[in-house]
Amino acid sequence: MDPFPQFEVIPAVDLQDGEVVQLVGGERGTGRRYGDPVDAGRRWVEAGARALHVVDLDGAFEGERVNADAIDRLLGAVDVPVQLGGGIRTAADAHDLLDRGVDRVVLGTAAVEDPEIVAEIADEHPDGVVVSLDASEGEVVVEGWTEGTGLDPTEAAARYEDLGAAAILFTDVDVEGRMDGVRTDPVERLVDAVGIPVVASGGVASVEDVVALRDAGAAAVVVGSALYEGAFTLEEVQSAVAP
Repeated sequence: MDPFPQFEVIPAVDLQDGEVVQLVGGERGTGRRYGDPVDAGRRWVEAGARALHVVDLDGAFEGERVNADAIDRLLGAVDVPVQLGGGIRTAADAHDLLDRGVDRVVLGTAAVEDPEIVAEIADEHPDGVVVSLDASEGEVVVEGWTEGTGLDPTEAAARYEDLGAAAILFTDVDVEGRMDGVRTDPVERLVDAVGIPVVASGGVASVEDVVALRDAGAAAVVVGSALYEGAFTLEEVQSAVAP
């Protein structure tokens, strides 16, 4: 089953210290805060979001889930699919989240350190694993974008597809949160390398950026700062990419 049967614009709800934030380039201390995650999630759903992308940023940095209470409140407040990442390091943790109502878990560091974790989770939840390949200067980075791995994103994506990943989330860290526009070349290379959906993230500043990523082959685009800062509305961008 395709986790993205139609092109999706997915609002980001990134959490730090229990609040919604958007970091610049993934660096701590650069974020702007946007209040309560439940309020944010409800806002995007009421505006027409068909899914939410939730990240426990503290969990990504610390290696364990930190904002679990806030995330549980959010899950209980919305009725759209939620994909969740940040601090998920074990198969048991992933299975628990999927069994409790998270639609897709997003694995980054855990998948790099132990690729077989993808197959272990996918065996029980075939559509439940998204592997996050966050890249800076053409290299996959982990541990909250603080450590390089030497991995090429396209080669890594093909490996995770073989292991059962339902999709690849590609974040262009070099432009993330800057609202300076997107780079479509890395997305096109990933789309050409795999047969599973590629979700693009990073740099979106305009409706035209989202259209460009869709035209590059992305199955969905995660949008954070541009929506929170009012560069465009969710309704405007959904109308622009409607079939």
